[in-house]
Amino acid sequence: MPKQERRTFTPAFKKQLVELYKNGKSRAAIVEEYDLTASALDRWIKQDETSGSFKEKDNRSSDENELIALRKENQRLKMEVDIFKASSADHGTKVAIIRNNRDKYSVSAMCDVLQIARSTYYYDAKEQLNEDDITEAIVEIFHNNRKAYGTRKIKVKLQERGIVVSRRRIGRIMKEQGLVSTYTVAQYKPHKTTPNEATTENVLGREFEQEEAKRFVVSDLTYVKVQNRWHYICVLLDLFNREIIGHSAGPNKDAALISRAFASVQGDLRYIQWFHTDRGSEFKNQKIDELLGTFEIGRSLSAKGCPYDNAVAEATYKIMKTEFVNQMNFQSLRHLELELNDYVNWFNKHRIHGTLGYMTPIQYRQEALKKVV
Repeated sequence: MPKQERRTFTPAFKKQLVELYKNGKSRAAIVEEYDLTASALDRWIKQDETSGSFKEKDNRSSDENELIALRKENQRLKMEVDIFKASSADHGTKVAIIRNNRDKYSVSAMCDVLQIARSTYYYDAKEQLNEDDITEAIVEIFHNNRKAYGTRKIKVKLQERGIVVSRRRIGRIMKEQGLVSTYTVAQYKPHKTTPNEATTENVLGREFEQEEAKRFVVSDLTYVKVQNRWHYICVLLDLFNREIIGHSAGPNKDAALISRAFASVQGDLRYIQWFHTDRGSEFKNQKIDELLGTFEIGRSLSAKGCPYDNAVAEATYKIMKTEFVNQMNFQSLRHLELELNDYVNWFNKHRIHGTLGYMTPIQYRQEALKKVV
């Protein structure tokens, strides 16, 4: 079972929950409705009462701060003792020592102690990598990512390991190893469906780059064969970080499929400001209208016969077809649901996206939260 990601809460969110408690809402109700641990809520209440801040550093005692400082100093002293004997060694030995201790100490600190420029170390470390090491890393990255990565993304993942290799060299090694990415660029082919004739405006207006989480969630449906019968997949995509926040699968292309996708969303649905789709009739019915109305979610529709107004959802389904659907042979609806859960987990937590600066959706969201805090 995949490890559940650790949720991150903003100070504003914590403050609002404390205010609910102060205004009479029971502790038990807050914990249940917002899926919290009682200890977390109690900690936020105490932090608000003592310092008014939810940052851990603002709520530490002087003894705790002193202990943290001492631990950092001890770590540095230990590092200096471990590698000081190499301070008079030759250049090659120093580079080897740094490379062998990267898992224990920071490269920057070791370079300072051994008096080596970081740029010099990285250059020498790169030169010492042989072809077999690079090939092994490329093959591992390729197979660990559903055979979906090409040279551009493999280059990014290699850089995370401290390996700097050109895309041309990566391409040559992939060709030698018979590694062919499953990703292909598919051309859009419009499908005729019963249109939604509502007068709802296109509020999104092709503004696909959003700076706020859940401001615009887009959706669409796609089909997949399960044995000899067509089934359908619905995903809800947050334009902020391209994260699939909700998904469902089923035998029918209807409102129930979409409702189950909304039910899979973690968190309060009222955080979603706008829901944008094309004009498929499955998105226009009383059940969906009631769901959106209850959670105060605004509605946005693409122009009639214009798939480009929902281009991100369309592109995501093309990716899913290539990386997921076309690689599988589904034996049952349950099989489809299990594999879809696994793919969504990989898509959100492990698949790097060029539009996100080669971060995963979860990484992008976490980096944004750090800036807020």
